[in-house]
Amino acid sequence: MPTQRTLRVLVVDDSAFMRKTISTILNQAEDLEVVATARDGLDAIKKVTDYRPDVITLDIEMPRLPGLETLGYIMSECPTPVVMLSAYTESGGEMTMKALEYGAVDFVCKPSGPISLDLQKVARELVLKVRMAAQVDVARLTFLDVDTLGKVREGIHPSAPGRQVVVIASSTGGPRALYEIIPRLPADLPAAVLVVQHMSQGFTKSLAERLNRSSEMHVKEAVDGEPVQAGNVYFAPGNYHMVVSSKDGQEIVRLHQGPPRNSVRPSADETLESAAKVFGAQCLAVILTGMGHDGADGAKALKLVHGHVLVQNEATSVVFGMPKAVIEAGVADFVLPLETIADHIIHSVRSGRFPLTSK
Repeated sequence: MPTQRTLRVLVVDDSAFMRKTISTILNQAEDLEVVATARDGLDAIKKVTDYRPDVITLDIEMPRLPGLETLGYIMSECPTPVVMLSAYTESGGEMTMKALEYGAVDFVCKPSGPISLDLQKVARELVLKVRMAAQVDVARLTFLDVDTLGKVREGIHPSAPGRQVVVIASSTGGPRALYEIIPRLPADLPAAVLVVQHMSQGFTKSLAERLNRSSEMHVKEAVDGEPVQAGNVYFAPGNYHMVVSSKDGQEIVRLHQGPPRNSVRPSADETLESAAKVFGAQCLAVILTGMGHDGADGAKALKLVHGHVLVQNEATSVVFGMPKAVIEAGVADFVLPLETIADHIIHSVRSGRFPLTSK
């Protein structure tokens, strides 16, 4: 049997305790080896050149050269897959979203602040994301200039009930894909959009707020009990499943903290299965880049009620796991490159139906 290649990792954090803890977690995995650590961005830039690691873990808040500037240099001068480590604060959430726009593959949330004594809580997630990052083609992670994506038209937010709905599911690489889709949807789109992005609690709000600045539709983190209305995009909050139900002829959002499905919460399967019951054939599922197979069961449920399913193709996916699972389940009606998905959504919704075409 061929021997599995050991992935070389550079750990960057200004805390000696965090460098040691992260290194210990990663070195316990048989296929990972921390080849060097760096105490700040300037130290990291030198060691990226010296050691040529397969993956970098990068703290977002550091002295001398902060994480964002360090990431920008790495991605422009020596592109390497980067997994950010971030403690959630309002400013930390904003910087983490910027890091994904700069080209970071993904991020791991420190459980209890910049120096997290309980980092072992996210040890499994950290190992999985480092492994996954090593498989990513960094050429697909070029700088994303969100200021050029769209312009909000103030005051144009239809309030009609969302009798059609689009459910978008994404994970690794999802924020970048969502920037390619949501800002291109018009304010008068006669449908509501529900988004399930695998992301830690708090960060989904930061992502929704950043997308809202670039979008004509109103983009927000969902609130339990609010009506589902056309012209609005609702993000499932991190750590909550988002489902829809019908009450007195009005579709409403419900949030709950039931058990994770496929190890994730929010789960696209939860949202899609509820949307299939409420909207039936007037639901379009869009499964974007991400690892795992969340969304496949929900897509099957949607097909049973004659809804339609679109998936992002492999060539434009950062990680092809979620779209591939839907294709292998035999329930994908469309397999499209990312740049055509927004136009397809608009055409399908405005036609009042979700027409089938060949794959």
